[in-house]
Amino acid sequence: MEKYKGNLLGSRIAIPRMLQLFNDYEIHATWAIVGMLYCKNKKELLQRLDNLDLPYEQEEFSPKHILSYVGEEESVDPYHYAGSLIEVIKTAPNQEIATHTFSHYYCLESGQSIKNFEKDLENVAELQEGVTSLVFPRNQTNEEYLKVCKMYGISAYRGNEDSWIYRPYTSKTNLPIKRAMRLLDAYIMVTGHHTYSINSIKATSVLNIKSSRFLRPYNKKLRVLEGLRLERIKKGLTEAAREDKVFHLWWHPHNFGKNIEENLRFLEEILKHVEFLRDRYGFESLNMKEVADKFLDEKREVDSNT
Repeated sequence: MEKYKGNLLGSRIAIPRMLQLFNDYEIHATWAIVGMLYCKNKKELLQRLDNLDLPYEQEEFSPKHILSYVGEEESVDPYHYAGSLIEVIKTAPNQEIATHTFSHYYCLESGQSIKNFEKDLENVAELQEGVTSLVFPRNQTNEEYLKVCKMYGISAYRGNEDSWIYRPYTSKTNLPIKRAMRLLDAYIMVTGHHTYSINSIKATSVLNIKSSRFLRPYNKKLRVLEGLRLERIKKGLTEAAREDKVFHLWWHPHNFGKNIEENLRFLEEILKHVEFLRDRYGFESLNMKEVADKFLDEKREVDSNT
């Protein structure tokens, strides 16, 4: 937690500026929010966590083990509560509020079960009414759990890229070679652009809106490679625009909490390219819900013509 405090505080500056950029460039985005951040005070947070069973083998995965560090409410603890920030996002145009589970639930770690996950989603349903998209923490997609997602109104989730280095992993299987390959892939094309057509999405009960690229934050040690990192993303976007495909870019807002200016400048360069592709190819920006809706609309049209 200590090493992220600077990022978390910085994200309170970065997020409104991100939203302004999204408004300026007409970007539709999905914000997957951990349900605990909705709690108004420690009393509510404790009550909700008391109702959860989080029996991970590694107890540090449970937020219950850090409760002694949690303050009473947002004004004294901006790290564990974010009600005011969530309201800012909600009022911004074209932004979708999704869920990142209530307790930042790890769906593949040892000890937990589908019943524990369902209890977590009960809290999501109470706090985040109307949410239809989900992002699994640490991208730990557990396909067995999708039936529970459907029960609680989730119709889309962000899946992983189609490569062995991006397959869902646990704390035990996130091998150094995979981490190294993912880092390399951010600068040099190792695994492809991971673009895909909307009609290639499988018509399952919960749609897999797969990731294409993680937007890594600025790294001073690798600053000489920034041009490669930007070009890698722009080429993926260009492929998607030319071929009428999806390019799903994602990151954590707290990734911008340090080196804010560098990260926002980099983001704006991406958005300028999106604007260029919109003008040239009719490329459109969609959030996850809009992608899912577009898929369903196209499927209904095909079905009605057969």
